[in-house]
Amino acid sequence: MARVKVRGLGTREKPWVLQAPGTAVEYQMYRDERSEPQALVCIAGSTERRYMSRCIQDLYDMLKERNDWMPLGSTVEQKPAEEGTVEAWARSPGNPVGGWYGLTRGMRGHFAMYIPPLMEALSLAEVTHELKDNRMRAL
Repeated sequence: MARVKVRGLGTREKPWVLQAPGTAVEYQMYRDERSEPQALVCIAGSTERRYMSRCIQDLYDMLKERNDWMPLGSTVEQKPAEEGTVEAWARSPGNPVGGWYGLTRGMRGHFAMYIPPLMEALSLAEVTHELKDNRMRAL
């Protein structure tokens, strides 16, 4: 597997520049360690979303235990996520935080669009980059 090249350092001043799976759309992400809880800030166009920073480790642990590919299933907060997908896990009362990892009410969805590429850039996961039906697994 070729390692994904990522620009940036993950700071507000020099955010990571990532690409959503199945698109040519670039977005930026950085860690906000001053927020409570600590957050990953995702900026796509003029829209800002925030996700709990701990989602990286929690998702990695779940994928490692699963030991197989998992569909991403990204969708907006207002639509139900398909069962068995990363998006459904990120909203589930059964995940380690007991619900949503998204912190921006009304925009807590699209977890599976923005977090997997970051995990791939950090060498924690492999993500497919097809036009649709993308999947990921832990490395």
